[in-house]
Formats: sequence, C-alpha cells, structure tokens
Amino acid sequence: MIEKDQMAWARRLKVKHLESFLVLDEAGTLTEAAARMHMTQSAMSHWLADLEELVGMQLVTRGRRVQLTPAGVLVKRLAISVLGDIARTHKELGAVAQGLTARLQIGSVWAGVARVVPQALAQFQERYPHISVYVTESPFTNLLEGLANKELDVVVGSLDSRVHRDQLEHRELFEDNVCLVVGQASRFWNSKDKVVHLADLQHDNWIMPPKGTLMRTQLDTALLDHGFSWLLPKVETAAITTLQALVHTGDYIGVCSEAMAQYQAALGNMKILPLDMTIRFGPVGVVWNRDNNSEAVRLFVEHLTDSSQR
Repeated sequence: MIEKDQMAWARRLKVKHLESFLVLDEAGTLTEAAARMHMTQSAMSHWLADLEELVGMQLVTRGRRVQLTPAGVLVKRLAISVLGDIARTHKELGAVAQGLTARLQIGSVWAGVARVVPQALAQFQERYPHISVYVTESPFTNLLEGLANKELDVVVGSLDSRVHRDQLEHRELFEDNVCLVVGQASRFWNSKDKVVHLADLQHDNWIMPPKGTLMRTQLDTALLDHGFSWLLPKVETAAITTLQALVHTGDYIGVCSEAMAQYQAALGNMKILPLDMTIRFGPVGVVWNRDNNSEAVRLFVEHLTDSSQR
C-alpha cells in the first residue's frame, strides 16, 4: 500500500507539467522550449523550477543544451505513459460519442499490409462492428515508438531483437524475403528471362528502402556478399506509393518485401524479377504491449494468426 505522503507530489502534478517537460527534452534548450510553448523563457524557467520542487529532485542539468538527470529520465517515462493514456482515452471517448464502444490502433510495415492485415481486419470488423479501427503504415522503428508512446495497440512488422524487450509480447506470423520489382517502364517488363543475375543489375537505377531499415540491411549484406558493396541507390524511400509511381515512370529496379511484391504483381502493378538468389528478410509478426489487457487487442491478434495460416 502506497503511503499518502508518498503520493503528495503526484497529486499536485498537472498534465501541463508533463507536456512541457517532453517539449523541453525534445527542444534541448529553455529558449526553444519556451518558443514552442508560446511563453517567455523566464516563465519556462519558473515552470521547470516548480516541477523540480514538486518532484524534490533536479530533473535536468543546465548548459548549452539541457540534459536529463536519472530522475528526469523517470519523469520523461511517466510523461510518455500518462500522455499516451490520455490521448488514447480521448480517441476512445470520440468513438463512444459516435456510438462505438472501443477503438483499436494498428500499425504495419509493407509486408503486413500485403499479406495479413487486410484479411484479418475485414474478418475482425465483420464480427466486431462496434470496434472502430485506425491503421497506419510506417517503418518498423516508427511503429515501435508508437507502441512505446501508447499511440498504437498492435504492430505488424519484422521480428528483430527489439521485440524481445520485457514490456513487449510478440507472435510470429510468416517468413518473408526481399524481392526486386519493376514496372511497365522497365526493359524487364516484357522480358521472358527465367533467371535474372544480380551481377547484371549493378548499373541499373535502384530504388531502395532507407538506411537503417531491416530490409535495407539484408539487401546491403547480400550485395556485399556478391561484391557490390559500392552500389548506391538513385532513390531511397519507405513509401510503397512512391515506389509504385517511379517504377511505372522510369527504368528503375525497386526493392520491397516478397509479400508486398506478390500482392502488387497479382494486381498487375509490378513484375517480380526472377533473381538468381534468395535474399532473406526474416520473420514477420505481431507485437503488442504486455500491459495492454484490451480484449480488442487479444481478438485481433487471434484474427491475424488465423489469416497468416491460410
């Protein structure tokens, strides 16, 4: 049982304190934070002093740029959690006002959008029409940030070491590979070649995922293994719409997940190059916060699992 005096500082804490603290951490200086909060620097300094008095500890070290102290790191974590819960509740209240009783926020990478999310979502909403759904598509790193900030309930993406954090649960859905694709503007569009050699593509115009993404890392490793470490893309993008537009406009070779490539090829939007090698992408799965006990999350994970096994 928490003693009353241990909670005294928290009872005096305001949402504005937490919002302003996150702004200060992101801005890096009191001057910039004050400008973003539309207040004077002296007012921002006064607010920070007030917050440190509430907590009873120094939260930042002043200098050219403010740095969080260990206590500041804890308060930042609190701010992210509380403000995330408030934002979620605000959206759920909006759903209730529209006659809906719950809201599920889903994030996915390309592969999930192509392979499992649409099918699972259609079945899910047919069975649970009272649950409203928000879906966003983004690189996995951004999606994990959305989970941490409680902006997202469920994320579908590549299962790398980050999903093994203590606060996360995950389930593998399927294995995926990296594919090379072209559009109607490519010399390969009407080609009858049964095999395309990677060595023959080294001087082509490549469209690649941004550096730091798992797909780009896997591709770079394959290129390095075949002596093409110097190959540089003409375009880097994480947007499938940009990739689609470019391969139909110019003689480009695009890179995307096999799941997305097969989906686009079935629609007649792209053609998969029959590469002379397999570039492994890795397992794709669903990730959610361990402390999220939402029934909607549990039900949607089950629908995703079922869709992936068909």
